[in-house]
Amino acid sequence: MFRAVVNLFRLWGVTDDQAAILLDLPVRTYGRWKAGEQGRIDRDGKARLSNLMGIHKALRIIFREPQRAYAWVRARNAAFGDRSALDIMLGGELTDLMRVRRYLDAERGGW
Repeated sequence: MFRAVVNLFRLWGVTDDQAAILLDLPVRTYGRWKAGEQGRIDRDGKARLSNLMGIHKALRIIFREPQRAYAWVRARNAAFGDRSALDIMLGGELTDLMRVRRYLDAERGGW
């Protein structure tokens, strides 16, 4: 799942510094893992990966065109106080990722 999220970050235009925040890892650790020297992922890390993949899945259901789904992450959104989903997620807490995922799940008619 880590490799899939690294690819997702590329599609979203997420920098390594931002990726480290989203995954709650030191930037150097993220860089090593991204290069293939992956270490052990703890429960929080697994939850972060799961939420990021859930966000991706919901966006792919909502938007037929992949580019629109990838662009949505950076677009301003009234539901987030005119901030982007990425801005919200960069708060760095697991609950920030969960907030975006819950919003998208509700939008797509999920939970």
